[in-house]
Amino acid sequence: MPLANKLNPHHKMKKSILLFATLISCSTLVLNAQPGGRGGGMGGPPSGPQLGGHLKKIFGENSKFSADVEYQTKDAASGDTTMPGKLAFLDGKSRFEVDMGQMKNDKMPPGAAEQMKAMGMDRMVIISVPEKKISYLIYPGMNAYVEQTVPAGAETVSEADSKLEVTELGKEKAQGHDCVKNKVVVTDADGKKHESTVWNAPGLKKFPVKIHSKEDGKEVVMAFKDVKLEKPEASQFEPPAGYTKYANVMALMQTEMMKRMGGGGIGAPPGN
Repeated sequence: MPLANKLNPHHKMKKSILLFATLISCSTLVLNAQPGGRGGGMGGPPSGPQLGGHLKKIFGENSKFSADVEYQTKDAASGDTTMPGKLAFLDGKSRFEVDMGQMKNDKMPPGAAEQMKAMGMDRMVIISVPEKKISYLIYPGMNAYVEQTVPAGAETVSEADSKLEVTELGKEKAQGHDCVKNKVVVTDADGKKHESTVWNAPGLKKFPVKIHSKEDGKEVVMAFKDVKLEKPEASQFEPPAGYTKYANVMALMQTEMMKRMGGGGIGAPPGN
């Protein structure tokens, strides 16, 4: 008899529950670490990099690009996080790819990256489509994705309702580019000010190769490299054909855990 079948059922269930808790913890860390966005929790919509509102003002006329990006965040709730990934942006839509194996966080449980990989959940793609008020959280290793509607009022402030003030602080090299270092303040329609230090590269059409912001108790640094100012393919901002769609992340995880416990995913049907 295989060793797996000799395991005490209670021990097997305990391991599954611990793994489930780890997956929830790690997914929440990724979603909450997104600059400019809000982690939606396990039942709410995933929150990818929200480059609309005041952040869209910072990017100026660079509304179509792709780049490698590294996020560094300091946040009391989520801890200190370093998260490299790939970002594509097209007229308000964003696509962020992240590998959990490369993410560092001082609150991540030990062995979490290995467990995520074993489940096929180490690679995540977060797509935000503000014009449709929809977000997608895609797991390529599971051929699965979650589609959720962004609640009313959750979207960022309209770019047209905000005012931009730029003050030059000097010249400085950043990300291998000669840059103009600026203090940028964006004031929204409600009078709230969003202040950032931005390194704009004149050789890249003033692209902000580095952005340092502090807001709501969170400090965020976004650093870009290998920037391509060409228009990304529109298909990158849609879930892949043939992937299974789930109503929420919890349902997806429950289905996978039930499979591992021999339940075949009963009780956690995919969304429609």
